[in-house]
Amino acid sequence: MTTLEQRIDQDYVEAMRAGDALRKETLRFLRAAIKSARIDKRAPLTEEEIWEIIKRQAKQRRESIEQFRKGQREDLAAKEEAELAIIESYLPAQLSREEIVALARQVIAEVGAAGPRDMGKVMGKLMPQVKGRADGRLVNEVVRELLGG
Repeated sequence: MTTLEQRIDQDYVEAMRAGDALRKETLRFLRAAIKSARIDKRAPLTEEEIWEIIKRQAKQRRESIEQFRKGQREDLAAKEEAELAIIESYLPAQLSREEIVALARQVIAEVGAAGPRDMGKVMGKLMPQVKGRADGRLVNEVVRELLGG
């Protein structure tokens, strides 16, 4: 068992003791997703694999929030936002838009990108640098803006 998984388990136990129903339920779902992946793999998961599971759970919450808002169900959107905050606390700190812009400018200069046609070159070199620390859609948006697309 990895240290991240142990931390999630410990936080789950603490949430149970504290009577924090939302945190307990959110961590229960997260633990179930991790356990399911471990069973599917038939081997212990690496930290990176657990982060991927956590990112997937966070993405599901973001999509749910968007759908609930479209359906004017602010109560459900608020619950999903609270769960998202709990889930995101287990992810590495996310880069700000300004940090992404700075990294993108650096990569654009390195590869000599001149316009929207060079987007693939830039994204190919930039994405491994921001992996796990930035949303792909945001990175794509920033690069598109910088290349004048």
